[in-house]
Amino acid sequence: MSHVAQSSYPSCKHALSLCQVLVVGCGNSELSEQLYDVGYHHLTNIDISETVVSQMKQRNAQRRPDLIFEQVDATQTGYESSSYQAALDKGTLDAMASEEEGALAGRMLTEVVRVLTVGGRYVCVTLAQEHVIKLAVEHFAEAGWAIRIHYLSQQSQDSDSSSFALAVFVLICTKFRQPPPFAVLEMCQGEDGAPYRLASVSELLSAIKERQAYALMLQKLRGGTDTLTTPSLTLCHAATGRPRYTLAVQDSLPSTKVPRANHFAIFIVPQGRESDWLYGSAEGRAQLASSAKFRRLIIVSMHRDQEYEDIQAVQSELSPMVMELAPPGMPDNQQVPFLSVGGDLGWREVVGRGVSEITGEYSVENVRGEDGHLYRRLVFMNNTQLVQSESRLQSTTTSSSAHKKKSKKKSKPPATDAAVSAGKGHTVDRGFLCCTHHEVMVAGLAVLGTEAIKNKDVLVSVLVVGLGGGGLPQFLRDFVPGVRVEVVELDPAVLEVAQTWFGFQTDDRLKVILGDGLEHISTLASQGGHSYDVIMFDVDSKDPTLGMSCPPPAFVETPLLEKVFKLLTPRGVFMLNLVCRDPSLRQSVMERVQAVFPCVFSRPVEGEVNEVLLCCRGGGEGHKPSVVPQELQQAAKSLQAVLRNSSQNAPCTPQIDISAMLKNLRVT
Repeated sequence: MSHVAQSSYPSCKHALSLCQVLVVGCGNSELSEQLYDVGYHHLTNIDISETVVSQMKQRNAQRRPDLIFEQVDATQTGYESSSYQAALDKGTLDAMASEEEGALAGRMLTEVVRVLTVGGRYVCVTLAQEHVIKLAVEHFAEAGWAIRIHYLSQQSQDSDSSSFALAVFVLICTKFRQPPPFAVLEMCQGEDGAPYRLASVSELLSAIKERQAYALMLQKLRGGTDTLTTPSLTLCHAATGRPRYTLAVQDSLPSTKVPRANHFAIFIVPQGRESDWLYGSAEGRAQLASSAKFRRLIIVSMHRDQEYEDIQAVQSELSPMVMELAPPGMPDNQQVPFLSVGGDLGWREVVGRGVSEITGEYSVENVRGEDGHLYRRLVFMNNTQLVQSESRLQSTTTSSSAHKKKSKKKSKPPATDAAVSAGKGHTVDRGFLCCTHHEVMVAGLAVLGTEAIKNKDVLVSVLVVGLGGGGLPQFLRDFVPGVRVEVVELDPAVLEVAQTWFGFQTDDRLKVILGDGLEHISTLASQGGHSYDVIMFDVDSKDPTLGMSCPPPAFVETPLLEKVFKLLTPRGVFMLNLVCRDPSLRQSVMERVQAVFPCVFSRPVEGEVNEVLLCCRGGGEGHKPSVVPQELQQAAKSLQAVLRNSSQNAPCTPQIDISAMLKNLRVT
């Protein structure tokens, strides 16, 4: 702490004990009376209301004869300049800031600046609404005053569970003879907490907003938490103002048997894993808390673009704050464990960034999975809890060695430099599909029948709507002989990312059409002469409020489904990745799909909301099967053999169990 900061701020109580104190907008509050009774006898109370001043004079005439009350306009007091050592304001600034778009409060603060002497302090108790505190802080910062804000925790306000829900702050501004060469902006916890310095007014305002959000979360926790709608809070880095930690509070289910001593624990999510189902979904966090067996678990996620030394440093940084989130009834001396996976913080490396005109900023990053493998992920910054695309990486040395051991037959050229991981010796493993729903879609080709799968001379035409990282269409092109794949992608930036970072390569068997998938299907249907054996919808919705994140609602409207039906060959199958949390909405989608397609199979994805619908064009009225046909398993074995044989000429091996992907298939 610098000498200026140390000498500028005695405690709040000391500030009030200075000789002459002006109480601005006293109203009928008991504050001045209480201060007088504990020894502060040099108080001048002013208020604009004649009635209030008269009442307060009468109320204190006998017991506090030297307590001064005057009817005075706080914006033009008429007092001599530099005549007071302190100005006390409890709520007046908050009230006046809403008048005249803040101009009235500005004139009051200007008058405070005038009447206070050098070294004098303006002490303001405030709720620090954004427009209020911004006005005050900017006013005194421009005047060259030192500014410190004390956050009064709810425990210090009132220990009762029904205490005031909003955060209360004390703003203390100190007048210098000469403005210091740098802004003195500080924040501290409680009346006597250690202050920390902030570099700018915007940083100070961000710190206040963070404390306000924290106070609201504490209030919410007093009523208990819903295990499926957990409160969360993002903490920002003091120096940069950028998000540093996100805390999610998860209470154990009532049915969970928790050891008596297990009140509270902190779980550190490995870097790069915050979007995993276990950490990123309400259901996953509930399962994590149940497994940890603590009454309350704080699940801490670390943000990209932040540096973290080790788990001990993270523990030291978080401990002072998270302890306030402890469940009621926890003993004061209770040891609180910090939990993690493997005892470390995990690993994440951002390898690419960009901006999509459609979706906004995105990040391409490598992370280490729980299985020890490296993975590459595409994440859009408007929804950082969702991994848009993911591929597993393999060492270029491993890939090259494996390829040399295969058949000496003529093979495809190895992956281009575009597939290499930022020059660090890794390529995308194109034989590994990270998403189970992609594996189910590949296995769904068995619906075409054994003949279509085994006969290399039979062309299998596939239309995929939604590219992502390109893993699904690339897999089809690489490992299914005779396949011709067309992909429709709306966002040119996504295509560029797929080619640059995910090893996606187009050729005569794999083409990309940039455009709107809905319009493309409508155009094909109206033109006629187009048909596909497989049409796949793997496109997400950008509206998180719909209850269905995949696909957008327009993709499952009856007119479009009828166009899809029209574009399929007689043996054709429509595959839909459906992600719907709303049961009634899901039922509506299913009814529309079943009204168009005579036979619909559903394959739920374990541990996720996803399910894949395999909708067959063939069949017809009276031909809908009641169970999954036996010949489908035979076709699955044929497809597995085809994939295995095709890998002999590929630089990597397809790693998928077709029969397992179709095992839980059911007729809807």
